[in-house]
Amino acid sequence: MATNAKSRKAARYAVPVAVAGVAAATVAMVPAFANAGSPDLPKVTAQQLIEKVAASEVEQFSGSAKISTDLGLPSLASGLLGGAGGGGVAGGSADPQEKLSRLASGSHTLRVAADGPDRQKITFVDGKDEYSLIHNGADVWGYDSKANEVWHEKDPEAGKAAGKGRGKPADRVGASPQELAQEILKAAGPTTDVSVGDNAQVAGRDAYQLVLKPKQSGSTVGSVKIAVDAKNGVPLRVQLLAAEGGKPIVDAGFTKVDFAKPAADTFAFTPPKGAKVTEGKAGGPEGGPGHGKDFKGLEAFPGLDAITGGAAGKGGDGGMKVLGEGWAAIARIDTGAGRSLKELENDKNAPKEAKQFLNSLGDKVSGGFGEGRVFKTRLVNALITDDGKVYVGAVTKDALVQAATANK
Repeated sequence: MATNAKSRKAARYAVPVAVAGVAAATVAMVPAFANAGSPDLPKVTAQQLIEKVAASEVEQFSGSAKISTDLGLPSLASGLLGGAGGGGVAGGSADPQEKLSRLASGSHTLRVAADGPDRQKITFVDGKDEYSLIHNGADVWGYDSKANEVWHEKDPEAGKAAGKGRGKPADRVGASPQELAQEILKAAGPTTDVSVGDNAQVAGRDAYQLVLKPKQSGSTVGSVKIAVDAKNGVPLRVQLLAAEGGKPIVDAGFTKVDFAKPAADTFAFTPPKGAKVTEGKAGGPEGGPGHGKDFKGLEAFPGLDAITGGAAGKGGDGGMKVLGEGWAAIARIDTGAGRSLKELENDKNAPKEAKQFLNSLGDKVSGGFGEGRVFKTRLVNALITDDGKVYVGAVTKDALVQAATANK
């Protein structure tokens, strides 16, 4: 398929059913309910099911969704992620970066609607005060009803660029289950086992389940399950399951969905009288999600600059190197710090925040690389060595220690 055709196809999936990302990456999509049964459906192969998703022409829908995220973060880091951007974000309480960062933890209820690549809307309805993010043509609006604050960004290329590259307003409105599934399937290569699991019912609709599992050992990911509408091929739910078991790391999907065209006024927005309006910068503020090449996510943790000698987020002298591939890939960052963790631990004059961060890291480890500490979540783990190197990935503690020993 030609590149332009692919871009047009991708544009159809640029709808706001949830997430922005941890990144990263981490991220996810919308639901959370037990299967209502196992419907009797015609047999399909994994390849046929992937093709069904890719061939889906659905670009209009409305409904309700849920996303639950349980990264198992330590209390310090969880509080930081839950409040990321609060007060310090240029767009104030209406800035989408601050709102979407909340999806990194807890459970959230959403109302969603989409009408092609140029009109989407997502509304957080966790409490009586609502927050809406609306993309309508060249305008992207964020509205916090409690604070009566509005965030606005105007970009004449917004509608045309949906699905192409990062940083456009349409990209930051969110991504649909379709887009998330497409990204996961794109990443499925020789390191992934792809199969069809048990049938399910999601939001009252019969669905197949596509199951992706790492072939490699050492990953924290047990599997990714994507429930696909049996009629129209739309992914209805995405679940990210941990190798260690327990409830899903991410459980995201529709609780109610209607594939009819939403009313045009669904996407209309005019700032309420007296509302504070902040104009955003097209392409996103520097340092925001998706910007920079220097692993700026490390800067989210207070005290890390003190631990790494101010090199956090700067890539250090050695920059970043990716070790391994697929589900077992590990990023190695040489911060260039000249101060060891042990020195910091024993320094009575060290900043309080630095020691708090150090104590939140968890296990002390040692190996052929020397000594260090491991910061653990259910998905992403990071090893900070005594000599200022950082090893991070969706892998186990043992995998990090082995990588650090082999690449000291």
